[in-house]
Amino acid sequence: MIRWLPFEAVTAVRFLREGRMQTAAILSGVGIGVGVIVFMSAMLTSLQGNFITRVLMSSAHIQILPPDAVTRPLWRDSSGVLYARVVQPSTQRRRSIDQWQTLLTQLRARTDIAVVTPTVSAAALAVHGNVSRSIALSGIEPEAFFRIVKVPQYVTSGDTALTGDGVLLGTELARDLGVAVGDQINVLAASAIPRALTVSGIFDLGNKGANQRSTYVTLRTAQALADLEGGVTSIDMTVTDLYAARTVADAVSASTGVQAESWMTTNAQLFSTLSAQEMSFTTIEVFVGLSVAFGVASVLIVSVIQRSADIGILRAMGATQGQILRVFLVQGSLLGGIGSMIGSVLGVGALWCFHVLVRLQDGSALFPLMVMPSMFGWAVSMATVTGFVAAALPALKAARLDPVDAIHG
Repeated sequence: MIRWLPFEAVTAVRFLREGRMQTAAILSGVGIGVGVIVFMSAMLTSLQGNFITRVLMSSAHIQILPPDAVTRPLWRDSSGVLYARVVQPSTQRRRSIDQWQTLLTQLRARTDIAVVTPTVSAAALAVHGNVSRSIALSGIEPEAFFRIVKVPQYVTSGDTALTGDGVLLGTELARDLGVAVGDQINVLAASAIPRALTVSGIFDLGNKGANQRSTYVTLRTAQALADLEGGVTSIDMTVTDLYAARTVADAVSASTGVQAESWMTTNAQLFSTLSAQEMSFTTIEVFVGLSVAFGVASVLIVSVIQRSADIGILRAMGATQGQILRVFLVQGSLLGGIGSMIGSVLGVGALWCFHVLVRLQDGSALFPLMVMPSMFGWAVSMATVTGFVAAALPALKAARLDPVDAIHG
């Protein structure tokens, strides 16, 4: 097999084998650097995915809302004088989205949107016996809405098969009202007409505040309770690419003229935190890459000095400057490539140890680890290219050695 390898590859491998200590040291350095990058990449991806999942667990990626009511002046004359003593901000009453059925059809035709569903949201009062609680009432189309908010996964009793008189409650609200599946509660909203609803299911979203206020009923039931017959207060959507939500929202606003808000806008502080984490990781990655590059370059520079006589002999035997140049470029690439593979193994091992040893009190994992094959390919490619680039200077130095000076030096 060696006979069929190019001269540059054979010579590069022989040089690496003869300098075993140096080769082992630089492979260790590259491996540790790449291992750190792989470990941090997986940890950052997993943390971000866990945060976003928790934040979006009970909300859509994009929401379309009706426009706010705007206060307008009563009258202006030709000189611009305003004839109104006091102009106050308008009260924001619950309004429906105009022509929402047509808008729904347009949105469902887009390939970058996965799920679209209308929703009615209203504040209401839930009463059972002599106990009453303020609730956030959500009228939904269960089949589509539960593809956005995975309520069925969090049901602790009953089920999510909503009927016209059914209601889903959070565990804290059910406990406060003293109800169970099958019991009835009276719900009073903007229509001022109480309606008796039967508890179909009880869920636990893992958030006390949400469990105390969240309730789900059918869309028609919420429309009747909110005095909004035939209307909806929002259209909820999920997109195929989570991080393209802002771009999709802007495109929807531009094409339809409605107000579309992405999760990046409504959770601006969280998004800023995630962006800061990515910047911090990128900075660390750059410095790790520089350390790998300087390590490879320093070892190869020492190798050029140590092998000046060998290089001179090779040149005297007919090796060209290009061949000598390629010998050290191959060395740099091999050091980067093999070191990155070692680092990938070290990174996976560190991730496995973290996942096994670091646990919550109940023995469950802190968060699900997301290890994507692409991060290994990227790490190997980066380290190989870094080794190749780092070898450029010592390779040029070796290629420019004068054969006579190299032999006698």
